[in-house]
Amino acid sequence: MEDNRQRIQHCFPDNNLSCFKDIKPEVEYILLYVFISLLSVFTVFLNLLVIISISHFKQLHTPTNMLILSLAVADLIVGLIIIPLMGIRFIETCWYFGKTFCFLFLFFVFVVVSASLGNLVFISVDRYIAVSDPLRYTVRVTTDKVVFCIIINWLCSSIYSVLILYNTMFYPETHDKCYGDCTVSFKFEHVVTDLIVTFVTPSSVIMFIYMKIFCVANHQAKVVNSVTGVSRSQKKAAKTLGIVVIVYFMCWIPYYIVILIEGNESTESVQLNVTCWIVYMNSCMNPLIYALFYKWFRITAKHIVTLKIFNPSSEYFSVFPEDK
Repeated sequence: MEDNRQRIQHCFPDNNLSCFKDIKPEVEYILLYVFISLLSVFTVFLNLLVIISISHFKQLHTPTNMLILSLAVADLIVGLIIIPLMGIRFIETCWYFGKTFCFLFLFFVFVVVSASLGNLVFISVDRYIAVSDPLRYTVRVTTDKVVFCIIINWLCSSIYSVLILYNTMFYPETHDKCYGDCTVSFKFEHVVTDLIVTFVTPSSVIMFIYMKIFCVANHQAKVVNSVTGVSRSQKKAAKTLGIVVIVYFMCWIPYYIVILIEGNESTESVQLNVTCWIVYMNSCMNPLIYALFYKWFRITAKHIVTLKIFNPSSEYFSVFPEDK
């Protein structure tokens, strides 16, 4: 009887209306906190490298890289805010940061998810124009236009997040929750609607555009090579960013499958928790893809780590050594 009391506790012992806290073995606590901490630090560090690289070096101030920068900012928020707080909630099975910060945290989660996919849509459009119309690309796609698209993307993501979380944020009394809980309760039809709006529709657009990209690239390869000499670099960029999109889908599709299968169950299953953390790990994968396929990222990362960016005029350093 006493052992059961030790293993079943309230999140807030002085409040009998608070949620129940799952007690884990000490070794499990340590391993989970080490994993969460390493994942958070790794994600923040890698995405900071991307953000500093594109922000600091003048040669990287291109429309495509502005979109990559926006995606890295979303991934940085995941590593800096979402992973640590979600990790604590997952390990402790309690939310200790108050209702107001819970709503703010949920808002960040939905904004980042929507903005990330929006960034991938714009990246796909950018690569399609670069491959299909390389001669007029610099005229049709400018940094100012891309920055405007990025602002619209984040603004629309914020508005959508407020709408989807409206009842949770402004009418919390309508949801039967214990004190110390921080989750969103959706009806199944709302889950399907969110799936269509934030995943199926933009994902379909992205896949359609990338199919057109590779069809156009294969069809016009010889002509573009002979006329402009830039086809190889444009196709390589499209291929690299295509891998980013594929990895994104591979991380998110299992999560949505579990969500649809489980419906509106009140308890979080092992499958849901595993797929959630696969989604969060996606935020540290993009910089690794850049490191594998972009030589400029390896060069700039080396300059940042060795603090050479503090040298005079380091922003004008050539990050694109001539191909031999």
